[in-house]
Amino acid sequence: MPEMEVRKIVVVVEDVEVARTAMLWALHNVLRYGDLVILLHVFPANNAAAGSKSRNRKKIRLLRLKGFQLALSFKDICVHSFPNTKIEIVVTEGDEEGGRITDLVRQIGASTLVVGLHDQSFLYRLAMAHKNIANNFNCKVLAFKQPKSPLTTSRPTLSDSCSTSMDFSQIDISTLSIPEVPPPKIPYQVCPDPSAIIWRSRRRRKQ
Repeated sequence: MPEMEVRKIVVVVEDVEVARTAMLWALHNVLRYGDLVILLHVFPANNAAAGSKSRNRKKIRLLRLKGFQLALSFKDICVHSFPNTKIEIVVTEGDEEGGRITDLVRQIGASTLVVGLHDQSFLYRLAMAHKNIANNFNCKVLAFKQPKSPLTTSRPTLSDSCSTSMDFSQIDISTLSIPEVPPPKIPYQVCPDPSAIIWRSRRRRKQ
């Protein structure tokens, strides 16, 4: 029996809740046994003046460390949900327009790219520079956005359009569903049914 091809699922690691939720959705709906999950974090390049190289190096080390710690927190979520998942972490310096992410995704040979959409998402910047951004990645792109509507328990449906005028026609845009949260319980004292109370009067002892 031929071995099943190992798929590489790249998750863009960002310090936003939609990125974490998008990864969880992909783990439950895309991941299969033997797949490799690559947690990719790209921190912004340092464009400071060349006169303070030591300060620049220190800043880069700090950004790299923070990025690695952030990726480790994503890894903890993966391991907690799927203990046997194969996970790799890639932390590197790059631009905010998504060029570095595009190059890495192609180099890795990813089958799927998972992105959490937010106001500052690199996908929007990339769409401004390229008409057909899906072809740049050479893989399937799953982009998720948090719903602005009331909470819903329905499974997210993929569509071929986006609210923006950018060309996202080849990117699966999905509104993440959030499970309904029950209202918090208010602590109170249980008062018994008054009719069930039996009053007993004690007889006074004769003095």
